[in-house]
Formats: sequence, C-alpha cells, structure tokens
Amino acid sequence: MFIKHLNDCDPFYAGDNTLLREILHPGKAPLELRYSLAHAVVNPGLTSFLHSLKTSEVYYIIQGEGLMFIDGEQQPVGPGHTIYIAPHARQCIKNTGSDDLVFLCIVDPAWKIEDEEVLE
Repeated sequence: MFIKHLNDCDPFYAGDNTLLREILHPGKAPLELRYSLAHAVVNPGLTSFLHSLKTSEVYYIIQGEGLMFIDGEQQPVGPGHTIYIAPHARQCIKNTGSDDLVFLCIVDPAWKIEDEEVLE
C-alpha cells in the first residue's frame, strides 16, 4: 500500500512558475506508473508562464476561478472542471479570483523538466 499526504511533498516552482507538489511520480517512489500526479497553485492575479509540454496533461480544478488558455483559445474554469491539454499545446492558466487557484495535474508520461518549454 502506498499513501502519501500532500504536506509530505516538497513544494517547488515548475518552469511555468506554478507552485507544484509532486504527489505521485514513478521516478521518486517505487511505483509502477507511466504518469505523474501533482498539486498546483497559482496565486490571485497571477498567470502561469506560457509553455508547452512534449506530453499530454490534464488539469482538474479544485478551488478558485481562472481562465485557461490553450493554443489561442480561452475558457473560464472553476471547481469541478477537467481540462485536457494535448502534447505540444501552447498553454497557461490565469487566476482571475481572490483565492488561490488550486488544481491537480496529471502528466502522461510522467513530468520531466526537460519536457517543458517556457515560451515567454
């Protein structure tokens, strides 16, 4: 059995300037996974840097309000929204609310810093 608490995950800033805590990652625990799962936070008024990943990504919004930008399109997002981001898509997310924008990120195959390209 593998159980991990969010508070046991060290926070760090990803290349897009989003505060991340990797919950599940096959390179950091003896897990038979292809994907990684991270908890992400964008503070009020901030926008993640425009970036792309070589891999597919899914966001699941837990808290807050925002605007998701993917390949020139934008859409408001909030709690309960699931967002699919195709490989190589140009993306960023803006916190439009007064609380932290909190979401889960699933990256498949697992996230690696060298697979992320910051575009701005």
